[in-house]
Amino acid sequence: MTDAPTAFITGISGQDGSYLTELLLSKGYVVHGIVRRASLVDRPRLDHLTADHDIYGSRLFLHYGDLDDVTTLRRLLRRIQPDEFYHLAGQSHVGLSFEIPESTCDFTAMGTLRILEIIRDLEKPPRFLNTGSSEIFGAPKHAPQNEQSPVDPATPYGVAKAFAVQMTRVYRDSFGLFCCNAICYNHESPRRGPSFVTRKITQAAARISLGEPERLTLGNLDGARDWGYAPEYVEAMWRMLQVDAPEDLVIATGTSTTVRQFLEYAFGCVNLDWREHVACDERFLRPADAKLLVGDPARAKATIGWEAQTGAAELAEIMVRADIAALRHQTAG
Repeated sequence: MTDAPTAFITGISGQDGSYLTELLLSKGYVVHGIVRRASLVDRPRLDHLTADHDIYGSRLFLHYGDLDDVTTLRRLLRRIQPDEFYHLAGQSHVGLSFEIPESTCDFTAMGTLRILEIIRDLEKPPRFLNTGSSEIFGAPKHAPQNEQSPVDPATPYGVAKAFAVQMTRVYRDSFGLFCCNAICYNHESPRRGPSFVTRKITQAAARISLGEPERLTLGNLDGARDWGYAPEYVEAMWRMLQVDAPEDLVIATGTSTTVRQFLEYAFGCVNLDWREHVACDERFLRPADAKLLVGDPARAKATIGWEAQTGAAELAEIMVRADIAALRHQTAG
């Protein structure tokens, strides 16, 4: 095991972190991650791994820490000396960033800078990947966006991500570090948090299909996103750290889907008419909402051989079926 590559992940207990952990373990890595200390230690996305005694404590290690805990981070990285560092942590809800802009910027923007400073001082800096976001492009005038599109964020979350992306570039260009940005467009899965619109939709479709009365209330149904499948996106992240030279890449499907279309896909796969179960409320509209956000993944295909395999309709069905299975398991339990 001493020759196994070692990876360090922030945000390891999140959607992307859990899928990335599974991917790296399947490739023979030793994986370390930081988690917040809390009164509840339930981490459902990782429970199947931490319960496996052949994995947890031998190939997977969790450490208490946070992005503002510089001393702990520095000690961990000096001791572990990872080969690869995947920075996935941060406040990731765009709408919520209007309510908590300061903490969003502290963790998402300054948290990235703190990590870069620590890595810069290490004797053997790891290859570093920062997860960017399509929100750095704000409300673009042209679509699709690529790696050269203007950075013009329109939300506190987008501003914080733009800072992190640009700072990662600065440390690559100024200090010669292997640093890159995966500029990820929206990517979903059954592990997506319940506060995100896709998961709200699929959970509602699942509950209604099982006979539960429910009225789903949403905001702008014409809002569109480039929605992909999270396990495929973490594969792209891994590939980005395996090339000879660091490069920022747009990770996207290249297809735009409206909330209305996603509703049709999710409710349609269980033979329901979404219009009978969904209402709109202006209170759920964002102060500023990005338009025409769709990515051009051509560069990712050319440089790391990656392209999305799962479309929005298939994604919606994957999520609805998983939510139905989870509800049935809860009922049986």
